[in-house]
Amino acid sequence: MDRDEVVGEFGRYLRFERDLSPHTVRAYLSDVNSLLDYMNGQLERLDIGMLREWLADQHGAGKARTTLARRTACARTFTAYCHRRGWLPVDPGLLLGSAKAARPLPSVLDQQQAQAVLDVPSTEEPKELRDQALLEMLYATGVRVGELCSLDVDDVDRDRHVIRVMGKGRKERSVPFGSPALRALDRWCIHGRPLWVRARSGPALFLGVRGGRIDAGTVRRVVHARLAQVEGAPDMGSHGLRHSAATHLLEGGADLRSVQELLGHASLNTTQIYTHVSIERLRAAYRQAHPRA
Repeated sequence: MDRDEVVGEFGRYLRFERDLSPHTVRAYLSDVNSLLDYMNGQLERLDIGMLREWLADQHGAGKARTTLARRTACARTFTAYCHRRGWLPVDPGLLLGSAKAARPLPSVLDQQQAQAVLDVPSTEEPKELRDQALLEMLYATGVRVGELCSLDVDDVDRDRHVIRVMGKGRKERSVPFGSPALRALDRWCIHGRPLWVRARSGPALFLGVRGGRIDAGTVRRVVHARLAQVEGAPDMGSHGLRHSAATHLLEGGADLRSVQELLGHASLNTTQIYTHVSIERLRAAYRQAHPRA
């Protein structure tokens, strides 16, 4: 098989049959090209020994554990696909052990810091109305930045205080939000968004200054700028508001299964990290406050 044909067919499989996100497809194709480079493009040399050598070489080059875990997963997917297509007589990926990625506890705001992030006085300028609305929605719903950017005006049910979100794997879910987020959203939609709407705006809920749908980079800059105004707030990305929302839900008594549904996690194991965050915060408060800690 020609190398370009193999990579091209694998990419189409990832996009159209597995329905993976463009980001994941790019990462997997980069990993496959790295593997093929290691083998000088000779697919017939691919066996369990070659896979282990390639991963050992990656480890020796100082690749992070998260990268190695992803490349192991990609290798398994690739060898299984090649075997099904008849390009490999056996599937060597079945013998490949799992590379466990480290799972450090995420940085989160405490509830007072979250309040300070959201309680910044703003004018009626469209940019400030938009920024306040998107910050409120990120914290109120815990949605991913990409999910927020994809929201359309009709995805908001104001009567029920619910938004319709298209998550990973094109799985749709409904996520509730509170009155502060609704008030900020209404101010943006009534007093801000109409001033920025252009022919290219379409149904997008959040817009950039030129009228197009807002992009993830802009949202991240907004979050970083607002966090920088709050003394003591950790320097974290926009995903930190998602982490904070989940942690505060659990601290407020929400059950783990409900938080999983709200966040759109496929596995409960992913959500369980927030229980560890809550426990660590409890321990820190105990050590600080208890006279015999």
